[in-house]
Amino acid sequence: MFSERIGLAVPAALVLLVGCGSDGGNIITGEGFPNPNPVVTNEWGELPDGRNWGHTAGIDIDPTDGHIWAYERCGAGGGGGAAGGGVNCDTNPVDPIFKFDRNTGEVLANFGAGIFTTPHGIHVDYEGNVWVTDFVANASGTKGQQVHKFSRDGELLMSLGVAGQAGNDNAHFNGPNDVVVAADGSIFVSDGHDGQFMTTADAVDEGRQAGQTGRIMKFAPDGTFIREWGQLGTAHGEFRTPHALEIDSRDRLWVADRGNHRLEIFDLDGNYLESRYSYGRVSGIFITDDDLVYAIDSESAPFNHINWISGVRVGPLNEDRLVAFIPGFPTETRGYQSTAGEGVAVDADGTVFAAEGPASIPIARGAFSRYSAD
Repeated sequence: MFSERIGLAVPAALVLLVGCGSDGGNIITGEGFPNPNPVVTNEWGELPDGRNWGHTAGIDIDPTDGHIWAYERCGAGGGGGAAGGGVNCDTNPVDPIFKFDRNTGEVLANFGAGIFTTPHGIHVDYEGNVWVTDFVANASGTKGQQVHKFSRDGELLMSLGVAGQAGNDNAHFNGPNDVVVAADGSIFVSDGHDGQFMTTADAVDEGRQAGQTGRIMKFAPDGTFIREWGQLGTAHGEFRTPHALEIDSRDRLWVADRGNHRLEIFDLDGNYLESRYSYGRVSGIFITDDDLVYAIDSESAPFNHINWISGVRVGPLNEDRLVAFIPGFPTETRGYQSTAGEGVAVDADGTVFAAEGPASIPIARGAFSRYSAD
């Protein structure tokens, strides 16, 4: 583990001024915005002996005690020397799900071996249950394409979808990206990972014809299907990879529509409300108790989102503007645009934790990075 100071702490007066309406920055490059978390600790969190970090896309805060829940993909594509091709949680069935002490990185829980192929989204509900999506099937068609619910102790409580089988009806998933649970226990799943690669109208049409999905599915607390909305496309209520989900203090569902470079906001019945466009090509989103939106852009690059710099953008809940920017890692493959993690979570002290995906883990080296004020 190592730490590096990459900037100076931002004076509180400046943060207050920016937060009160003077954005003073460039949303594309991040220039002019304060960085409230300039100290980066890579390879954050303990890892059991004999294991190498694999990449990830998911991290969350336990609402009952404030500690960190996350997963790593069992050494897949790891920055610590693990082989990339062929390694996943099916071929290397170690425990992928971790609970870390948010202050020390100590492992408080570790479970899930033998259940997953490739975990993707993670969410901790109000009761402390841990939900994780598994977005691809294994080679034998016996795992993956499901959403799993665990107790805080690792007991498997529920599974949605058909193991190892993709589909576009209401009983199957076709690349479940993320899951979130509302206060009333309703379950929301964002489904369909491939839309981000469809960059023409013809490609989107071909994807629809092939049964690819870009949708949100809603289930009752017992797993009974209620409704779905959305398809591949660019109109409001359509998606090209609904990569992450969050529910805000007003009971609105936020969707990180990565391929369309926006955040889409709905009520919990699926009615479109509004959008946000200041956050880049968003992979992950976290909304704090004081209504600050943290969105992480891991994917902006010369051939999919020119000019935008990767990193964590921060803005107020009810306005489409930014108040802060936490830059990602410089990388030769993307030039000045850099790279960053795919998942983001923020603890009660404002410390930001990033889940490092395939693009960023070769630089970050570990599955998780910690961004702190000092």
